[in-house]
Amino acid sequence: MKALVLGVGLQGKAVIHDLEQSSLISEIVAADMDLEQVERYLNEKGYSKTRAAKLNASHEQELNRLVRNTKAQVVICMLPPVFEFSVARAALDAEIPFVSSSYTGRMVELDKEAREKGITLLPEMGMGPGIDLVLGRVAVNELDEVHGLYSYTGGIPERACAADNPLNYKITWTFDGVLKAYKRPARLLKEGKELIIPGEDIFQPEHIHEVEIPGVGSFEAYPNGNALNYINIFGLGKEVRDMGRFSLRWTGHSQFWRIMTKLGFLDDTPLDIDGVDISPRQFLIRHLTPRLQFRENERDIVLLRIQAWGLKERKEQKVTYDLIDYRDLQTGFFAMNRTVGFTASIGAQMILSGKIKEPGVLSPAKHVPSWDLLEELKERGMRIEHRIDKN
Repeated sequence: MKALVLGVGLQGKAVIHDLEQSSLISEIVAADMDLEQVERYLNEKGYSKTRAAKLNASHEQELNRLVRNTKAQVVICMLPPVFEFSVARAALDAEIPFVSSSYTGRMVELDKEAREKGITLLPEMGMGPGIDLVLGRVAVNELDEVHGLYSYTGGIPERACAADNPLNYKITWTFDGVLKAYKRPARLLKEGKELIIPGEDIFQPEHIHEVEIPGVGSFEAYPNGNALNYINIFGLGKEVRDMGRFSLRWTGHSQFWRIMTKLGFLDDTPLDIDGVDISPRQFLIRHLTPRLQFRENERDIVLLRIQAWGLKERKEQKVTYDLIDYRDLQTGFFAMNRTVGFTASIGAQMILSGKIKEPGVLSPAKHVPSWDLLEELKERGMRIEHRIDKN
């Protein structure tokens, strides 16, 4: 079977690597704007199934032509989220299943047509969203009545290499995306009441709490995004009193960004600096990106924790799932690349193998076979731990 991978950045490279190992896949087309760089990369890796193709995804006709003419059995989009809808549209027009790691967003508009055509569209098949949704489903299914759910995700440097800069942080994702998230409002449920935290306040001390990951360390958790979505995603009832979605960082990170936020460094309003217009946030991206890179022998960690609590057989119970992954120094893939790219690859292979059959715009929380995915992740070296605390 043939797979078309659009976007050969850090996550796209991980997708290609994983597909290369699959007995289901006989051919991979890797499409990117920089054809020469992709060809050079593929030659360096010695991949036998993959060939490069040139693509400017902003040219709709070029995108449609590539998707149609490649005649792949699945399209995996690892381009920036802005391109997700147009790629899904092209895949649906060509009647080819589609997988991405980006949020569903506008793709809900394609659900009816996808169901009518019998085509599977699977967004949110990455780490967060993706693995977190699958673990969330597994955790809530262990309870008879859910009273609360907290989701934590973190992509951070290993402690040994975190202390060489004041942020205790290094980049495995686009720094632009990181700083956008640092100004995004958060929505939680706390003791039965909705709590909306403005983006400029997410790093305030009253919104930070400590989380201990056994064998890794102690982290600070700050609110990130809309946690109330989980109520609908998991079909939870009125018994839910607490719902939170958080990101994890080494201690001290929040204090730094609290100051930077209050000083306006995340502002997107351009400033005229000697005749050049640049916003404070764009300045930070340009200035800090080269200073927050990993060295070849340094590892990142991806941490993902799901905690659900409530009643099991009329007794209080808390269910915890932890996923922990480290950079693979042999392949060079960061834990962030592995947890996002490998997961998208697994989703594509599940579609090709028939494990995922339902047409329409799907969700990992409802349509991906949970235990199959977790076993696949373990086979790729990710650690998944399960704990039940009873009161």
